[in-house]
Amino acid sequence: MTTELPVPPQESARPLLRPGSRIFVAGHRGLVGSAVARRLADDGHEVLTRGRDLLDLRDAARTETYLRDIRPDAVVLAAAKVGGIMANSTYPVQFLEDNLRIQLSVIAGAHAAGTERLLFLGSSCIYPRLAPQPIREESLLTGELEPTNEAYALAKIAGIVQTQSYRRQYGASYISAMPTNLYGPGDNFDLETSHVLPALIRRFHEAQRDGAPEVTLWGTGSPRREFLHVDDLAAACVRLLEAYDGDAPVNIGCGEDLTIRELAETVAEVTGYQGRIGWDTSKPDGTPRKLLDVSRLTSLGFKPQIPLRDGIARTYAWWLGQLAPTA
Repeated sequence: MTTELPVPPQESARPLLRPGSRIFVAGHRGLVGSAVARRLADDGHEVLTRGRDLLDLRDAARTETYLRDIRPDAVVLAAAKVGGIMANSTYPVQFLEDNLRIQLSVIAGAHAAGTERLLFLGSSCIYPRLAPQPIREESLLTGELEPTNEAYALAKIAGIVQTQSYRRQYGASYISAMPTNLYGPGDNFDLETSHVLPALIRRFHEAQRDGAPEVTLWGTGSPRREFLHVDDLAAACVRLLEAYDGDAPVNIGCGEDLTIRELAETVAEVTGYQGRIGWDTSKPDGTPRKLLDVSRLTSLGFKPQIPLRDGIARTYAWWLGQLAPTA
């Protein structure tokens, strides 16, 4: 099955996000949501949030009631159940159903509340496993997905279609963006559920601390991945809210990638680990390569500002600040 996505318009002539807008950030405590909330507040917008203890976004009725009560000018949907290969492979039902419920609740609730603007954040895993590189937005639904995160990817694809459907049926100014692999302050460092970069930071930190002679990592180290600091993502999100009003999703990335082996060597250097790096080739590699074509975003004047090594060092310093003195 294929889908023909229209070429998006260039920068809109009308203001899509007014200064001092009231913006609800769903998922404000997560890696992405917290960065977006910080950036919006720094730019002078009023950021509205609601913790999970007070509002379960999977509950459609309560979510709609809340959004009707606060009447935001815009919504950024950054809330999601996320995780790495192990978590996605172990809990596909939760990754599918929780994300579908969150998306259905927030997007439908925003429409019911009369929200003018909405940005849905998906993931680069929506694209086919063997999509031509760098991956253009038009590659969506042109091939088979990566099996290890298929359930999560299908939920995110449904979110894209939902925003497109509200645009086409109701004329809603709702858009979607597909970030590459993200990292930064607020990331998840739990080895059971984290993504690759924070997991590497923790593994190498603990190996350096304990004097371990070797760190063994999953796979061959050959897959290539692209990484973007979450503060750069937040800047891109604001740019899209201000300037983009197209039907097609927009890739958010830096346009450069490296092998997992190169990434591991960089993390080892940043953490001061000097032992050996081994590879357990009986474990899966995942998608061979995943580099996004970011020309659509670049045309709107966005360019990342944080180099990867600097970003890893900042993230490592942030995480060290969260640890107990004995860690």
